Amino acid sequence: MSRFFAAGSSDSDSSSSEEEFSDSEQSSQDESGSDSGSDSGDSDSDSDDSDAPKAKGNRFLAGADSDDSDDESDDGKKIVKSAKDKRLEEIESSVHIIENAQKINDWVTISSEFDKLNKLAEKAKAAHNLPKVYISTIYTLETESNDALKASKTKKLNPSNTRALNGLKQRIKKNNRTYESEIARYVANPDYEDEVPVSVAAATKTKDSAAPSSFQKAPSNAKAAADLEEDDGFATVGKGGKVLEYSPESIFKHLQAVFEARGKKNTNKEEQLNVLARLKEVAQTPYQTIRVLLATIAARFDFQVNLSQYMPVEAWKRAQAEVIELITLLENEREYTVLEEAPEQDDEAAQPVPSPETPVVQVRGSIVSYIDRLDDELTRALQNIDPHSQDYIDRLRDESALYTTIVRAQIYLETNGEKNIARLVTRRLEHLYYKSVQLIAATEANTYENLPANVNSQITPRNDDVPLIKRLAMYLYKNGSGLQRTRAMLCNIYSLALADYFHEARDMLLMSHLQDTIHNADIQTQILHNRTMVQLGLSAFRNGLVVEAQQALSEICGGNRAKELLAQGPSKNNRDAEQERLDKSRQLPFHLHLNIELSECVYLTSSMFMEIPEMARGSKRVISRQFRRTLDFSERQIFSGPPENTRDYIMQAAKALASGDWEKSYSSLAAIKILELMPNVDAIREMLKQKVRVEALRTYLFTYAPFYQSVALSQLTSLFDLTKVETMTIVSKMIALEEINASLSSDDLSVIFQRTETTRLQTQAMQLAEKAQRLVEANEQALDIKTPQNQRDGQRDGDNRPRRNQNYGGNRGGRRQDFQRLSQKIRA
Repeated sequence: MSRFFAAGSSDSDSSSSEEEFSDSEQSSQDESGSDSGSDSGDSDSDSDDSDAPKAKGNRFLAGADSDDSDDESDDGKKIVKSAKDKRLEEIESSVHIIENAQKINDWVTISSEFDKLNKLAEKAKAAHNLPKVYISTIYTLETESNDALKASKTKKLNPSNTRALNGLKQRIKKNNRTYESEIARYVANPDYEDEVPVSVAAATKTKDSAAPSSFQKAPSNAKAAADLEEDDGFATVGKGGKVLEYSPESIFKHLQAVFEARGKKNTNKEEQLNVLARLKEVAQTPYQTIRVLLATIAARFDFQVNLSQYMPVEAWKRAQAEVIELITLLENEREYTVLEEAPEQDDEAAQPVPSPETPVVQVRGSIVSYIDRLDDELTRALQNIDPHSQDYIDRLRDESALYTTIVRAQIYLETNGEKNIARLVTRRLEHLYYKSVQLIAATEANTYENLPANVNSQITPRNDDVPLIKRLAMYLYKNGSGLQRTRAMLCNIYSLALADYFHEARDMLLMSHLQDTIHNADIQTQILHNRTMVQLGLSAFRNGLVVEAQQALSEICGGNRAKELLAQGPSKNNRDAEQERLDKSRQLPFHLHLNIELSECVYLTSSMFMEIPEMARGSKRVISRQFRRTLDFSERQIFSGPPENTRDYIMQAAKALASGDWEKSYSSLAAIKILELMPNVDAIREMLKQKVRVEALRTYLFTYAPFYQSVALSQLTSLFDLTKVETMTIVSKMIALEEINASLSSDDLSVIFQRTETTRLQTQAMQLAEKAQRLVEANEQALDIKTPQNQRDGQRDGDNRPRRNQNYGGNRGGRRQDFQRLSQKIRA
């Protein structure tokens, strides 16, 4: 029963709540003990009167009692909120509106609330109290806006929503650049807690500060007090409110604490970097500085753990500068070296120092791993940045600094006995192989300008007569692993093909037998092989070897998967999200892309020079199915307008070539704009002009040979603008290869055709030979797929029989040639 409704004068009827209420008055009653003793009777009578019910007073009168004191206390209670709490409530309210609008795709409301949210965040940021809910909201908004734009391609939004979404995406992208470090921190650890800065006031700051602080202990020694004075009354505190002291003696203790905290859920990585920076300031010996630098670089890379994002630019540049600082320190202090195979350090023992027994102190660490991580993070950044923006160009400039770091690390590791130099040489080679000779020379000159004059490499000395790519590849041939040797070989072939040394590149590819083993390599090496084959085909075309160019490009450009095979676009196959993420991580940066349109132009042009004569000859042999499909589609068009793209120009040239109009065919090829991207475009167009004349002559002879008994060479010379020697050479070659059934006259002035009607038996025999030829090709393709690689290698090493895939272009063995000769004999 409540004490306010108690009746009677008995003390036993009082409730337990009354006893608790009266305990608070016990101290005042004890102080007036003498008075209570003398007036005990009065107090008893008063208590009896107080227990009696009282008459109700008018509650509307001033000073009147209320019915319930609890009601009076509740009605009069006021809530006082700080400015921080008010801002937080406003931010949370705005976030709640944004979340509700996201559910109904109301991007107009989201756009207006986003502006309001940013204004509130600016106020919170000025007060050094930016809440985590804001960071999570802007990160989620960026993801949701990208997904909404993708979905809008299939499900259209209304115009107002579309305008709001497009404008919001740009504002979000610009706004999130300001909070890159906070977003990276949130992504790495979404459950982190908002930090409140802890201030420590000096004991003598005010007169009322004599009472001990509830969150900070006073400094325990003079050094800590001096640190507090330097920090204007602020100090770094650890667990339990103790002031953290940084001294040379406590460096390894703090390093051990940092190592133990790495990888834990609620670890503050920014605080760890601040601790390491303080440790670096108090380090006195080179050994201490080396250990702190190794820990700092490793902590920098802990910021990014998600493969779908890249390291912030500032963090990457600081890590790169710290690697340079570490290498510089090791170059100056030759008594210390960093090795991967060095023994573990015992931090509780005395610090190791150089001595006659151990003149060089080995510190456990891996400079090569840091270089690899820097390179991978730069590549990941270039993969995710828009290649058409200024940010991409600014980020690409960091490649020069990274290459200088790789060279300097390689030169240092040559002297300290590190065994993993081949990894650095491979990285260096992969930064150079796709560049021209002039660009490589400029890169090397800029690199050595940024290096000390006394620094020189034993592997790649300055002013070397041997080309740099060849020198690096030769080192990997001798000291690299199997995969490194394969990649070095492909890089060397790519560089030779880029410099138009086609025959050297082709011979190196054939002698290495990479075509037989490349399918066993990893995906990145297969991508490099595909790039090399494309560059080899372009080199053959620039040298006027259209057959070799068509064979080299057939595997890549013969289908519709060129972008996928060259890692320049996503796969078209339906895969799960994990596979798509892996494919995206393997994409090449934009500055490494090959021009797929140019490669397709070269492939179709080369196929045209081979297919049109074969079609005029009446052969059923298909050299390029891609070209045949494109030509058939063009011929089925009811109305053929003027050419609009590269394929249209080539198809128009093919039709003119098939009719013998070489001038129109050449004019169509010369009008292709993409050819202007190739070096020496005038020489290439002259080569195309000569090829068109030759193939037009061959097509003309194949088409009109059944209608002529003889034709004068002078007439062929005038028709196709060739010299007499060139015309005679072409005709003689066709007669020798039994492509036409003809002979030259005794005075070498005309071609005499021998017309022979084939019998029904001969016609059927030729059809049978062609079918057998196609059957042999199908069997060989099936055998290549089903036969294990080791059995094919054993057959290659164990006997002298002719091998399939003898050349890089994919020509089959001698069986197909045997059937071709059989068909020619039957036709004769």
